[in-house]
Amino acid sequence: MTQPPSARSPQVRKIASRRFLALHFPWLSADRWQRAQTGSGGCVAPEIAVNIPLAFIEKQRGAFRLVAVNRYAHELDLLPGMPLADAQARVPDLHAIPHNEAANVALLAYMADLYDRLSPMVALHPPQGILLDISGCAHLFGGEAGIVAAAIRIAQRQHLHVTPALASTPEAAAVLARYVGHPVDDEAASIRALPIAALELSPDTERALGHAGLKTIAMLATRPTAPIAARFGMAAVDRLERILGRTDSRITPRRAAPALVLDRIFAEPVARTTDMLEALRILLDRLCEQLLERHQGGRSFRASLYRTDGVRRDLTVETGQPVRDNSVVMRLFTDRIDTLSDPLDPGFGFDQIRLAILHVEPLGLAQTALDGSDDARAQEDVACLMDRLSIRYGEHCFYRLAPHESHLPERTQRRIAANAAMSQWPTAPDGEPPLRPLFLLRPPQLVEVLAAVPDGPPRRFLWQGHAHEVVRHEGPERIAPEWWRQPEGKPGRTRDYYRVEDADGRRFWLFRHGLFGKEAEHPQWYMHGLFA
Repeated sequence: MTQPPSARSPQVRKIASRRFLALHFPWLSADRWQRAQTGSGGCVAPEIAVNIPLAFIEKQRGAFRLVAVNRYAHELDLLPGMPLADAQARVPDLHAIPHNEAANVALLAYMADLYDRLSPMVALHPPQGILLDISGCAHLFGGEAGIVAAAIRIAQRQHLHVTPALASTPEAAAVLARYVGHPVDDEAASIRALPIAALELSPDTERALGHAGLKTIAMLATRPTAPIAARFGMAAVDRLERILGRTDSRITPRRAAPALVLDRIFAEPVARTTDMLEALRILLDRLCEQLLERHQGGRSFRASLYRTDGVRRDLTVETGQPVRDNSVVMRLFTDRIDTLSDPLDPGFGFDQIRLAILHVEPLGLAQTALDGSDDARAQEDVACLMDRLSIRYGEHCFYRLAPHESHLPERTQRRIAANAAMSQWPTAPDGEPPLRPLFLLRPPQLVEVLAAVPDGPPRRFLWQGHAHEVVRHEGPERIAPEWWRQPEGKPGRTRDYYRVEDADGRRFWLFRHGLFGKEAEHPQWYMHGLFA
């Protein structure tokens, strides 16, 4: 009997709100082999070799064993794990082919790229499956039946056999796709009717469950979990809880989920670039409205164009600072299309466009000053210019300096791409002079210093033939050496920095290299920078 809504736990309601589509490719090795025989495009249907028994073998435990078979060999009772010698004794005309797991995984990855049009959350489920989180996606295809039909069509175009299933957890969807092979009306009843093998436990655990008389998942689901864990291990309990939907479970997508994403599916394929750009602009308008509501701006935008033949083209633009001005982003996309070495080829047309914002950052409202000036707008104009130049000539043609964590002043900055994200430069407190000069001498220049005591501040120094009397000083600022960068046996020397001012009001940045009497008998002094 179904529990009333008030009796269900919040966790169950949360799990039930998500939906997963599992795609199982039962004859993946055979289909891949057939595609290879008919060309990389797989232009001949796999049914050509349907009456040829095929076995894909691998050496295991000192003997060749079957890893996979085709449908005809399966109908002759040849199963994975069987020794090759036994299989050939049963079927003398069996064709044995070396198993290529890497090629299978590559084909699954290729199919996952094609299924990206159905959902941005796609994960591989080796050795023969793909999982999609379709929560909030099915309505784009007319419901769950529509998205399942779309998944089957994609596999058929690639001449692959596929069995789909839907469930509220990825584990449940995967076992239903493998053992049932089609969407079911009663998910719970269908799962409970599955054999214990659907738990995919170790062979020893599976045999132990069989010896205990537990043949189906239903027999195990009605028993307390503590005795099951004590006798068969926690792995059996965890797997059972996930398949039954008692534990929240998600997939780990191949690509990080975008911060925001919108899709547009066309009733008729779009073949003109102007129509595609207009559809892209409409999606961008809607996403910019969402960014405004969230007080955020986008840093990376990706438009995915899906052709009717399954080919996908990606256009990615990045900005130097967060933006939500749709005209700015559209101009970047237009520039990106203009600079493509391989122009967009619509083929028979694009039937779907997806716009995703991959990275967002906080972005407040802009306000001009009372006198009408807008320094922020000027900075945005410069940033937009750098974004357009980076897209037209390449992002590695323009650089800027960014702060970098380091003890040594000459290493506290690094060169990055002009539109790359960067942290803020450290600033002095309000009303305080800068702690360090803006420009440094490279390399530091040797100076002669007279100090009252050997480890004290400078009183007079000689630099570039001119003597300077020190009237004020601040310091020392002690900087220890970066020992992890030093060669073994050479620990490096400590630096004591002083900000000094001479009698003419000029300010300098000096440092003593080495601790007196410990790291050096007579430490030398260097001029490292000049204050404005």
